Amino acid sequence: MDAERPLFRLRVVSALATLFILALAGGPLRGQVNNYVVGPQDVLMIALFDQQDLSGKYTVEADGTFTFPLIGRVKAGGLTLRSVEEALRKELSNGFFKNPQVSVAVDQYRSQRVFVVGEVRMPGTYPLTGDTTLIEALARAGSTTENASGEVLIVRSRTAAKVDGPLLPEREHAAEVIHVDIKELQSGRLSQNAQLRDSDTIFIPRAELVYVFGQVKDPGGFPLRKGTTVLQALSLAGGVTDRGATGRIRIARVVAGKRTELKATPEDVVQPGDTIIVPERFF
Repeated sequence: MDAERPLFRLRVVSALATLFILALAGGPLRGQVNNYVVGPQDVLMIALFDQQDLSGKYTVEADGTFTFPLIGRVKAGGLTLRSVEEALRKELSNGFFKNPQVSVAVDQYRSQRVFVVGEVRMPGTYPLTGDTTLIEALARAGSTTENASGEVLIVRSRTAAKVDGPLLPEREHAAEVIHVDIKELQSGRLSQNAQLRDSDTIFIPRAELVYVFGQVKDPGGFPLRKGTTVLQALSLAGGVTDRGATGRIRIARVVAGKRTELKATPEDVVQPGDTIIVPERFF
């Protein structure tokens, strides 16, 4: 990137990176896993104090139960970790131990997941670990690329049925689509930092482009954010050269299928697919 080009193009990426570091550092964005709802295939780490022989890892089976020594089948599917603790404590108190101290945690998250697709560095399927938020999911996917648009879409099934793969926003008849403005996230509005649900798809669309040609230092196509003006687009292209005629800038735009050229001012807001043309001065 040319040294003279401003950082306007990278503000979204850098701001998100800061939020991601906070999330991974265990700050206030980190959710507590106490409310995590256990499901089939989750592996639980159960510790029974002063009874090490009973402590260990237990896999929740397809019917939502697991076998625990002395008491047999224990229901875990659909319960929170604290509820599983209480159930074990109650059963073990019934003729086995006096006031047993039980701790239950998740060793491996396998039952719930989210899908992160689109303009991220590591798209894929990620386990839903407790109160996972949007920022945390994006952090796991390596943050957005510089080609990402200015919003994130959370695509959520309208039914309780578990989905096998990502839901695309085009299937809005079968899914709820939540729009999150990245600019609001970067400004600290953590109300936009949605808590995710099982089978959510986080979709980061590619930014639409604006093209800048003529007497600019770095002509080409550039990711377009909502509200971008002609002046900001020119800045993305490194600015106008000494030979550019700033008073005769034109926007080439397709209107109703026909190419039209419009006279432009620096304050005009550009549209996706616009081509800004800076002509050469007459003298």
